[in-house]
Formats: sequence, C-alpha cells, structure tokens
Amino acid sequence: MAQKVAVTDTTVLLLGETGTGKEVFAQAIHQQSPRCDKPFVALNCSAFSREILESELFGHRAGAFTGALKDKKGLMEEAHGGTLFLDEIGEMSPDLQAKLLRVLETNTFYKVGDTKPTQVSVRFVAATNRDLQKEAENQHFRLDLYYRLSVFEIKLPSLRSRVEDIPLLAAHFVQIYAAKMNRPTPKLSASFLEKLQQSAWKGNIRELKNVIERAVILADHDELTPRQLPFEMQLSTANFTPGVATLAEIEKQHIDWMLHHTQHNKTETARLLGIGLTTLYRKI
Repeated sequence: MAQKVAVTDTTVLLLGETGTGKEVFAQAIHQQSPRCDKPFVALNCSAFSREILESELFGHRAGAFTGALKDKKGLMEEAHGGTLFLDEIGEMSPDLQAKLLRVLETNTFYKVGDTKPTQVSVRFVAATNRDLQKEAENQHFRLDLYYRLSVFEIKLPSLRSRVEDIPLLAAHFVQIYAAKMNRPTPKLSASFLEKLQQSAWKGNIRELKNVIERAVILADHDELTPRQLPFEMQLSTANFTPGVATLAEIEKQHIDWMLHHTQHNKTETARLLGIGLTTLYRKI
C-alpha cells in the first residue's frame, strides 16, 4: 500500500501503536515519491505547547509576540516541494487543526502576525496512535480534518501480531549495533529467538531495538543467548497460559523471580514465599 501511494501526492494517515515504525514508513514513502530530492521535515505535535507549535509550523513575523525579534520560517515553508510528516497529529489543538485544514485545501497559510498569505507545495503524511475516527465522533478532533487526512490510511500492525518477522528484525538490529561497537556480528541462538518471540512487545519495534542493543553490549561470545535478555524476558511469562503450564513450572518460575527480586537472599526469599528455608533449598 505504501509503495502504491508513494508515487502520488495523496495525503497519507499512518495508524498504529507507539513503536511500530510510523516515521520510518513516512520516510520510505517520501524516498519513493517524486519529491524525494526535496526536504523531508518531521514535527512531533505533542512536543510543543499550542503557541510554540503554531510558530514552529507556520513561522512568524518580527514583533508578532514577545520574544519574536525577527522573522522566522516555519517548518511548512522548510518542507516546500517536499514532505511534511506530522507525528501525533491527534494532539494538535482545534484552532491549529482549522489552520492546517486550510493549508490542505488551498496550499496557503498565514504566518503568525502576518497579513499576507504564504503559498507552499507540500505533501502531508500524518501519524497517530489514537483512534482518530472515534476522537472525531466524540468531537475531540475535527471531523472535516479527519476526512481530509484519511484519504489513504495505512494501519501498521503491532509486533506481537507478526512474530514471524522478529528473527529478521533482530538479525538486522544485531548487524547495526555490532558494527557501531566494532564487534563481530554474533549469531542468534534458537533459544534467544524463542524468548524474543514469546515476549509481549508493548513497545513494539522500538522496544525490540533497545533489547537487541543491550544484548549486543552484554554478549561475551559469538552467540546471543537468553542470558543477555532482560530478566523479565528470560522468565518468558508470555508463554504460560492456563492449560499449558504445569503447577511445577509456574512454581519454578515464581521462585526464580523471587530470588532475583531479593538478590538471591534465600532467607528473605523464604520469608516472602511463606515457606521454610529448608523447603526453599529443596525446591532450588
């Protein structure tokens, strides 16, 4: 879908959880478009207050407000001829949404403190982890702007819904971080990949990337094993579901976790578990 829409000038709305790669997709769409030799400009709409966001996006004239000592170009002008990526579009205030809608419809806007319109040619790609349609129906987002942005929607899937991609992504990030650290690229053991595929990945690809960087730093040999993963992932609670795990397996995992929690203080572990110290030793 991204490849097909890239060659057009159509506005694209990228939907998906945080960490699913929305900005990477926006850059890929730009690189495959006729505007690829022009600027790609990204703006996180949740990173600024309403006033600063307006100035960042549209620019301002000198004297428009306190501190505006000289004219300033906004990112809308900086992206002229290219692509403007608006991340977290759902965080934009209603009055700025109205101003953005005008740009989408007329390709013109007014800088803060200016009386003359500025004309631009910009391709818009927006992204959000919110349900914009529901937000619009509940009057938390302009319905007319939603319809204008959602001409072409692409829903990016969560990492847990495509676990078959994890080995490929993991191998890719291992190569990147091994090269950055001037180390030989370690192999990924079967048990390491199994643990990765059992994780919930609430942070999606961004979380996977961070876990791989950590693993490469900790790697002592030429192969990554579960020992280089965060302790919670080593426990693999994600694959224990009713009817699959035995009581013995669950008990073993819980004792492992408690020992880690107490930094292997067995007396404290036994106290927290409510069992005798000799019983704990036997179970260990």
